[in-house]
Amino acid sequence: MLVGGVGGARFLLGVRAAYPDSPITAVVNVGDDIWLHGLRICPDLDTCMYTLGGGIDTERGWGHAGETWSVRDELAAYGADPDWFGLGDKDTATHLVRSRMLRAGYPLSDVTAALCHRWQPGVTLLPVTDDRVETHVVVDDPATGEKARKAIHFQEWWIRHKGELPARRFASIGADEATILPAARDAIAGADVVLIAPSNPVVSIGSLLDVPGAREALRATGAKVVGLSPIVDGRPLRGMADRCLSAIGVDTTAAAVGRHYGARSTGGILDGWLVHSGDPAEIPGVEVRSVPLLMTDVEATAQMARDAVGLAGV
Repeated sequence: MLVGGVGGARFLLGVRAAYPDSPITAVVNVGDDIWLHGLRICPDLDTCMYTLGGGIDTERGWGHAGETWSVRDELAAYGADPDWFGLGDKDTATHLVRSRMLRAGYPLSDVTAALCHRWQPGVTLLPVTDDRVETHVVVDDPATGEKARKAIHFQEWWIRHKGELPARRFASIGADEATILPAARDAIAGADVVLIAPSNPVVSIGSLLDVPGAREALRATGAKVVGLSPIVDGRPLRGMADRCLSAIGVDTTAAAVGRHYGARSTGGILDGWLVHSGDPAEIPGVEVRSVPLLMTDVEATAQMARDAVGLAGV
């Protein structure tokens, strides 16, 4: 599977429930990753790990359940910037362990495996790359209010500005010098089926695909590649995917996102595309099927996974 954060993590729960005896590998976006207060924070990897390990805050969809905020409050008392990113106390422990291991020379994939030893997610979680790749957003400079362009980290755009600054474009900083994690490439090559989770198509799946070797691995695999639309009835299932899509000139519809991904037969990445019941979609070269795509509970999500695998003919 190719996954982003909250939506991808919830879909992984359904895939695991649908196929409890099958080895599942999730190739996870790292574009949201950021250094803050000397700590390396990997939101998508952590959300998948906590969700599958039973430690996620289900109401927020991210961070630890039963979190406390003493570290955040003390940082605020010191006036330590940035003050717009809240670090929970339990979550900080994860970032401390990761940062210490990274500084000791361990690659992110090994660090992720070590962290997962505690959480036992039942799924192999792989960062798409061990290299540093971060998504930045080009916006009009909020300090001047003028049409001067400024690039800010995706986390600042998403959390500090709540995605309200019009995004001019997105840039995967570091992608030009990155390479796909060999284990991720091999997992795609050896898969029975590859699923594209209903994650943000621009800053989750799109950022993942910006890593050199990712698209090539999808185009080369002998497995069918089936995506699930994150857009239902013209609205994103979660988050602000509509604002991201608008920035790259893609309509917020299941059909438009499917066409954005494109057919493998014409240089895209899809063989199949699942859309929500009643959503029209015609994508040249891609088999489209309509099924319920609302992740209301684990069983409903598991059925989505079965439908996706069924579309692949596995």
